[in-house]
Amino acid sequence: MFNEVGIFHFVLGFVLGHLCGSIPSGLWIVQALHGIDIRNYGSKNIGTTNVFRTVGPKTAVMVLLADALKGIVAVWLVSAYFHNPVLDVVTALGALLGHNYSVFLGFKGGKGVATALGLLVFLMPKVAPCSFGVWLVLVLATRYVSLGSIVAAIVTPFLAWYMEYPLAYVIFSAIAAFFVVLRHKENIQRLLSGTESKIKPGNAKNLQK
Repeated sequence: MFNEVGIFHFVLGFVLGHLCGSIPSGLWIVQALHGIDIRNYGSKNIGTTNVFRTVGPKTAVMVLLADALKGIVAVWLVSAYFHNPVLDVVTALGALLGHNYSVFLGFKGGKGVATALGLLVFLMPKVAPCSFGVWLVLVLATRYVSLGSIVAAIVTPFLAWYMEYPLAYVIFSAIAAFFVVLRHKENIQRLLSGTESKIKPGNAKNLQK
């Protein structure tokens, strides 16, 4: 196990994370299974929620797992050789930004919730179920996925701090929360105006190809 890291390792970790995070799981999975470009439907987002609304829960679960795993893989690859919380965080940040601003999609992408959840599971396994619980309760109570995602993201840094994770992890969760909220800017506007759509499953059979 190597613990000494330099600037090269941080750059390499960020680039590795960004490349893994950039994999457009939602786009590729929906194209492979349903023969459509998910960016032409619903909110035109490649993330789990739009996949759920467009083609249904089975495909959405696959996208959720794929988006979560790509962040985990990136950090795991770095952690396999270096035991350094800051390097883990830099790699995780690269993965999150890769999902949000994918190099394969002209630096466009999803909103980062599923990838952030995967990173939480790997980096802070005690925080992840708490954050997911906040998300789940709010979604079940309101049927607004965006509201659940925003609130869960905001409380996560406080949970990480309360559970005494390394400062680097707390800072990462705060940065991740910032980007999750930023990517939900339009959703926040719709929530405030009362025009946000509530979640309901779609069906690929109803789509016109």
